[in-house]
Amino acid sequence: MHDIRAIKENPEAFDTAMDRRSASYRAADLIALDEARVANTVAMNDAQAAQKAASKKIGAAKASGDEAAAAAVMAEVAELKVQVQALEAKDRELTEGLREALLPIPNRLADDVPDGDDEDDNVELRRWGTPAAIEAPKDHVDVGEGLGLLDFETAAKLSGARFVILKGDLAKLERAIAQFMLTLHTEEFGYQEMSPPVLVHPHALVGTNQLPKFEDDQFKTTSGHYLSPTAEVTLTNTVRESIQSEDALPLRLTAWTQCFRAEAGSAGRDTRGMIRMHQFPKVELVSITLPEQSAEEHERMTECAEEVLKRLELPFRTMVLCAGDVGFGAHKTYDLEVWLPGQDTYREISSCSTCGDFQARRMDARFRREGQKKPEFVHTLIGSGLAVGRTLVAILENYQNPDGSVAVPAVLQPFMGKDRIESVA
Repeated sequence: MHDIRAIKENPEAFDTAMDRRSASYRAADLIALDEARVANTVAMNDAQAAQKAASKKIGAAKASGDEAAAAAVMAEVAELKVQVQALEAKDRELTEGLREALLPIPNRLADDVPDGDDEDDNVELRRWGTPAAIEAPKDHVDVGEGLGLLDFETAAKLSGARFVILKGDLAKLERAIAQFMLTLHTEEFGYQEMSPPVLVHPHALVGTNQLPKFEDDQFKTTSGHYLSPTAEVTLTNTVRESIQSEDALPLRLTAWTQCFRAEAGSAGRDTRGMIRMHQFPKVELVSITLPEQSAEEHERMTECAEEVLKRLELPFRTMVLCAGDVGFGAHKTYDLEVWLPGQDTYREISSCSTCGDFQARRMDARFRREGQKKPEFVHTLIGSGLAVGRTLVAILENYQNPDGSVAVPAVLQPFMGKDRIESVA
């Protein structure tokens, strides 16, 4: 969420930032809302002061024995009380109105985010690995169904489209991928593993900017809870409404959870296979940092995600997203795209974003520097380390053999207890 004071101090910069986002929000509209709030606050404070001063006169008027004077003062106090209550109600209304106006506004982009309209304008930073020469490669659906271990048909009977059942060694492979990622992130990269809830209150989704803008993409329960769309929500919200000490940061957290998304805007996209599911497992990375740490932490987080692909020996490229493709809450984003021979293209497998203080303002997540009284907002960073289902897809396609079997990447063999997955069909 944006700081209205910063908007008022430099409205031109805000308007320019919204132009880069192709967003129609204007500083003048927000400033007008805030000025109305400030004017009401001044009137409210004046009325409260008048009420307090008048209340002090009641005792003196009664003590004088002048009943008429006392009655007049009491009537004045009663009238001021009504005025104060009305102004206080108006203050709550205007304050909430300003907050509601700020919530749907996207984050400002970093200065070095390239201009562009969509994913076609993203800029490749680097590549790693060379795609293997696979004659007539199959996609992951044909590989998995050929093994007899990937079942979309039964899943559809249970839950509908965009669900899957993994069986036997593919279920074990999914678990092995997650275990490998968590072990790497916790033992080598210093992330603290957590096991958070998957049911969350609406305010948690507001804090990480899924609400109110992306309401249609959430699964909501009859209790008012939402199914978490990513562990970003729970991990980041662990610092909501708190003040961290300066020396506690950066705070690095990771979790392997099921994620739930309605995919409301993806009709007709990736309808085949496991690329875009309603339920999927993911290892999430979250960092809570000092403002001056966040740019360096963004590079570090991205390198942690890249290292997962390197150790799995999966070819990938790292992209910096252009202005038109950066997500709503992000300040800057790197996407990792893994090579999928069955699709003859690179596909996203991780996004690593720095959000600045955008989420922290929504969550009231702050820190206090040593020797300072006034707290500041933390910076938050979020990333996939990685999407487990898409990693499984990449392994099925890159490690497929002509006989239909799938080789197990060397780093996963200790978790699998074997070096090959063979057909049970």
